[in-house]
Amino acid sequence: MPIEILMPALSPTMEEGTLAKWLVKEGDAVASGDLLAEIETDKATMEFEAVDEGIIGKLLVAEGTENVAVNSAIAVLLEDGEASSEVEAAPSAPASPAPAAEAATSSPAKSATLASSPASAPPAAADKAAEGVRIFATPLARKLAAQNNVDLTRLSGSGPRGRIVKADIEAAGSAVSADITVASMASAASTSGAASAPQSANFETISKLYAERAYEEISLDRMRKTIAARLTEAKQTVPHFYLRRDVMLDNLLGFRGEMNAALAERDVKLSVNDFVIKACALALTTVPTANAIWAGDRILQFTPADIAVAVAIDGGLITPVLKDADQKSLSVLSTEMKDLATRAKGRKLAPDEYQGGSFAISNLGMFGIDNFDAVINPPHGAILAVGAGKKKPVVTASGELGVATVMSLTLSVDHRVIDGALGAELLNVIVKNLENPMAMLA
Repeated sequence: MPIEILMPALSPTMEEGTLAKWLVKEGDAVASGDLLAEIETDKATMEFEAVDEGIIGKLLVAEGTENVAVNSAIAVLLEDGEASSEVEAAPSAPASPAPAAEAATSSPAKSATLASSPASAPPAAADKAAEGVRIFATPLARKLAAQNNVDLTRLSGSGPRGRIVKADIEAAGSAVSADITVASMASAASTSGAASAPQSANFETISKLYAERAYEEISLDRMRKTIAARLTEAKQTVPHFYLRRDVMLDNLLGFRGEMNAALAERDVKLSVNDFVIKACALALTTVPTANAIWAGDRILQFTPADIAVAVAIDGGLITPVLKDADQKSLSVLSTEMKDLATRAKGRKLAPDEYQGGSFAISNLGMFGIDNFDAVINPPHGAILAVGAGKKKPVVTASGELGVATVMSLTLSVDHRVIDGALGAELLNVIVKNLENPMAMLA
């Protein structure tokens, strides 16, 4: 029987996506691991692979189709010996995933995520837990789980009828933060209608106010809807408070100039932001109780310092995560950040590259902004807003009037995770690191 290839969930929060490009055509033979298509999510464009081998019998969704629901059929794969005439019985892609019971009776084709077997497959297609409980997973998911020591009994599958697929294994490493994100997004939607309220509840009223004025109505894309929902959630559910400090940058700027001269042969040029990333990462290890996030009914405190850095892209922003930033040199951080930012602007980041982290940095100094208050990106415990370094009159340590390059920092803190004194301690260490940059290399 034909096998339905379903729209995959490429991230824990993905509900729909755009089928940007087919990499196969009808009649093509595919094997496990072959690339089938490019899918656009709200954050990135990603490729996905076939799990089983066969012949592409029919493409059910055209290139460029938006809002294709996860688990809806996008193509049909023929197994060995099957004729293309059998594809005619296969259903077209539904607007939304069909309920499990309905899908089991209404479709003559076998259901699969990418090209896997269904939850109703014979026992040989399912894993067996130690206590005899059947666990349904695709062959590729089982292979990846074995390679990465992932316990399938602890996972909830995102495939049809709960089947475990490749994306579930890849997300297992950040499952805690992903679950928190999904739960908090659901909470925000239920309490405020975050993503839909600004469009549906207010548009009629607001548009009437401007009926006599010329304007262009701009529809929200998937990224802008997600940003609106998450920031609404953050301001409504996260108790923000703000701490502010000025940093004297002259020592850092001089040290940076010396390092860039030494690194010129390696084509490495350090930015002030690279020093800020390093300073924050080391501060989280110095003040470990502040390296934490809110997890619903408890706090998760981390050992590694994973720093998310806001990057502006067309239509919104994304926060790539520099993992183990405290253990990396400034030159490595600089190179890695440039690579992440470049791929973020091309929407080529994988989910594990922009999900996670406990702390974030948003730098608007390059736009000449003196200071601002950044909104925490849940479930992060804090975010540092970085302003521009500018020459200002200061009173020196000897009591005399002088001139120094001063940069403003504002730390937005989740009061559920970090209290005032702890937040002040963290910010003081960040400032100390930036004003004594050579010590960060020790």
